[in-house]
Amino acid sequence: MTKQYDAVIIGAGHNGLVCAFYLAQAGLKVRIVERRDVVGGAAVTEEFHPGFRNSVASYTVSLLQPKVIRDMRLHDHGYRVIERPISNFLPQEDGGYLKLGGGLERTQAEFRKFSDRDAEALPAYYDALEGVAEVLRDLALKSPPNVGEGLRTLLAGASQGWGMAKLGLEAKRDILDLFTKSATSFLGQWFESEAVKAAFGFDAVVGNYASPDTPGSAYVLLHHVFGEVNGKKGAWGHSIGGMGTITQIMADVCRQCGVEISLEAPVAAVLVDGDAVAGVKLESGEEIAAKRVIANVGPKLLYGKMLDESHQPEDFRRRMRGFKAGGGTFRMNVALSELPKFTCLPEPGEHHQSGIILAPTLDYMDKAFLDAKAYGWSKKPIVEMLIPSTVDDSLAPEGQHVASLFCQQFAPELPDGRDWDDEENAAADTIIDTVEAHAPGFRASILGRQVLSPKGLYKKFGLVGGDIMHGHMSLDQLWSARPVLGNGAYRGPVKGLYMCGAGTHPGGGVTGAPGHNCAREVIFDRGNWRRFSAI
Repeated sequence: MTKQYDAVIIGAGHNGLVCAFYLAQAGLKVRIVERRDVVGGAAVTEEFHPGFRNSVASYTVSLLQPKVIRDMRLHDHGYRVIERPISNFLPQEDGGYLKLGGGLERTQAEFRKFSDRDAEALPAYYDALEGVAEVLRDLALKSPPNVGEGLRTLLAGASQGWGMAKLGLEAKRDILDLFTKSATSFLGQWFESEAVKAAFGFDAVVGNYASPDTPGSAYVLLHHVFGEVNGKKGAWGHSIGGMGTITQIMADVCRQCGVEISLEAPVAAVLVDGDAVAGVKLESGEEIAAKRVIANVGPKLLYGKMLDESHQPEDFRRRMRGFKAGGGTFRMNVALSELPKFTCLPEPGEHHQSGIILAPTLDYMDKAFLDAKAYGWSKKPIVEMLIPSTVDDSLAPEGQHVASLFCQQFAPELPDGRDWDDEENAAADTIIDTVEAHAPGFRASILGRQVLSPKGLYKKFGLVGGDIMHGHMSLDQLWSARPVLGNGAYRGPVKGLYMCGAGTHPGGGVTGAPGHNCAREVIFDRGNWRRFSAI
């Protein structure tokens, strides 16, 4: 084996980098091993067509924890996020459109085009969502109580439950609704306009291979609204230079703290000696000795391929086989000769700097899911388009643009034995057709494209089933049960094995929270109480 490390981290995605930073700050000797030739995991910026660069997978900023930004001093190293002028723009099938965001009064004015009642309901809806989101923000940087740890479990449960316990009855009802109801049912309590419900319901299917009619999908909606940008809660923005700028800055900060980062170093296996981890073995044959192994890969990948089943208790092994992972996401990046001209709003404007949602109703979203289950992908997919070059001229040649197409619903595995390698271009054409229907001339403006099916996302980023969340965000896979009850506080079933990725609390998105929380648990187990309490 090579020299001994206090911790080796599998994967240089943003959570792995965040975890490494806090551990190094606490005095641990840390090495990160990364399969690809670049740090960042799914938060990377790459040239995909000559002269055109874009965020390849993760593509927008909101959920990154302010504490992580402050502690790593990202702003001092060039971190800069530009807010969207409005949140989203939704063309409608009747030729109209809805703009969401830009302030309460402005959004209410937009809603009045569809429903006076919905405009009047909006302030109370925002208040209800914010009341629950504030509780989640507080929980995001806390480790869930781990069942089986005796007094610590009780104390953590009581402490974290207090935030919900002190809420009023209406807020508690909202929490119950959001954690158990479908997005369709939840939104139907508030609004009558199909356009308005679609504007909010889109968040319920982001990275979620499910219909907005699926029970529990309301929580996924909530998960996407508890972030902030530049101190503005619920806002979304663009990282100048793309998402890769964030992770490159994080890597630089880690190196300055003494963290070693090895690229093109894929892990073949987690090594175990007796009842504790001993390090990792790379595919090259190199063995790296470490007292702690911290996995920033999804649970399916860790326990299905890296940790031999003989080291997993039988019940744990059975439950991990049942861990649900597999998103409905299909990613495209396109190089454009010009901005798309939407039939409902053809001239350049703020809508080109927002999230452009091509999914006019919840029924449209439901049909997309049903199509995907039956055929493999939807005939009219759900498409979110962002055009970051409208605010960041470093991404494309002058006068030209790049667009991110973040699309749902596409089956993680195609039915009837078909393979995504054979059919991803046909699916991509269906996506282009969908945009073309709203913006004639879009196809002709495409100079180049990058296509990533669910299988493509797995091959490039190790996302099993193309799942950007590393596992479904369903009630049975949240908080103390993420990834499984009894191992919900970032610790695996073998002594010294930890998890710091999106398959742990609080889940997916570029948050940094799992990395932060996992580092704190490692430091707790090491007995460094002063440093533990400081994180």
